[in-house]
Amino acid sequence: MSIALIILAAGKGTRMNSDLPKVLHRIADAPMLVHAMQAGAALDPDHTVIVAGHEARAVAEAAQEHDEAAQVVLQEEQLGTAHAVAQAREALAGFTGDAIVLYGDTPFIRPETLQKMAAARAAHDVVVLGFEAADPGRYGRLVVEGGALKRIVEFKDASPAERAITLCNSGVVMVPAPLLFDLIEAVGNDNASGEYYLTDIVGLARARGLSAAAVTCDEAETMGINSRADLGHAEAAFQARARAGAMENGVTLIAPETVFFAHDTHLGRDCLIEPNVIFGPGVTVETGAHIRAFSHLEGCHVARGAVVGPYARLRPGTELSEDSRIGNFVEVKNALIGEGAKVNHLSYVGDAQVGRDSNIGAGTITCNYDGVMKHETRIGERVFIGSNTMLVAPVSVGDEAMTGSGSVITQDVAPGALAIARAKQVDKPGFGRKLMEMLRARKARQDKERG
Repeated sequence: MSIALIILAAGKGTRMNSDLPKVLHRIADAPMLVHAMQAGAALDPDHTVIVAGHEARAVAEAAQEHDEAAQVVLQEEQLGTAHAVAQAREALAGFTGDAIVLYGDTPFIRPETLQKMAAARAAHDVVVLGFEAADPGRYGRLVVEGGALKRIVEFKDASPAERAITLCNSGVVMVPAPLLFDLIEAVGNDNASGEYYLTDIVGLARARGLSAAAVTCDEAETMGINSRADLGHAEAAFQARARAGAMENGVTLIAPETVFFAHDTHLGRDCLIEPNVIFGPGVTVETGAHIRAFSHLEGCHVARGAVVGPYARLRPGTELSEDSRIGNFVEVKNALIGEGAKVNHLSYVGDAQVGRDSNIGAGTITCNYDGVMKHETRIGERVFIGSNTMLVAPVSVGDEAMTGSGSVITQDVAPGALAIARAKQVDKPGFGRKLMEMLRARKARQDKERG
């Protein structure tokens, strides 16, 4: 079955009190629009159409960064949901499959729920997603009689009896695309808001003798984000779900409430995650890896058996091979750390390759930036880099070579060589004691003058 996604993302989000379009506010390090796109992607759509309005260019950039094939259309005036969907007509000209309408500010609808809607569409012309609300409030109500969906009533237009209904409308609908646009043409704006409601298509379809059905989901899936408080609740909901999912899949979280995931974090079975770990976007951690406390990972791959932290930072482009070690207060960026290699203390390794079983001493820095360009450091296998070594890139250190502690390495080091690059030590007998006495005397005079 051919599917087209229509995602409504035109709202300004006044209650967010922000210059940023509402759908670009982030949950788990991704715009909420991307969450909606990811949910719809489970249906393997042939088309994805984003209806943008406020700051349309920024919305388009975010959508196409996630899916370069996404089409973006403009809703210049916001005249209601039916009017918004109508803007996708031209983008879907000639498309005869089903269209599903999603919302960029309702990011948590599960792929399984959309699959249920697709299954129901095989037997009905119009399928609507509803939910039983603990507090129906001002949601639109689904009027169901004899198991069939008769109509959707907006709260403003509902009678007291209809307002007593607890089955509420999520706004998500699935309809054959030609029928969807045909029904929208017949939608009027004779209602309390003077808007063109997408919900009216149910009554219009029934008047034509077509069938409509409601599929239900958990209320949590339909959470809409309209304020900063909503955004905070949404982040908490995502993290709770992500933590539970990780533990169900065999990951150990010592203090689950202190671990934060991105929307695309992948953790293998038998990973051990200590407290206060943050996963930014683009992180994969393989089976049996150990991430110690207070570490931050982003855009990196950690192979099985590797240990990271505590207090480590892995930046984008980092690749840790099996059984490698990244220790406390170490930062790694755009670097390959070979199998069994160790960077254990207080070091920065950027734009580098570190070979198998090499050891990088404490305080080592790959000096990779000359103020304009980045340069690479290559360290071979079984290399010992002495503590406080500065490796001024571009430079390479051959297999089984060593550097003396405190060296500034500016030239390539041959395999097996020992490189020492530091000033000669000079001792001045008794001068240390004399200098200290002079300094103490000076301080005493200053203290007396301030006296």
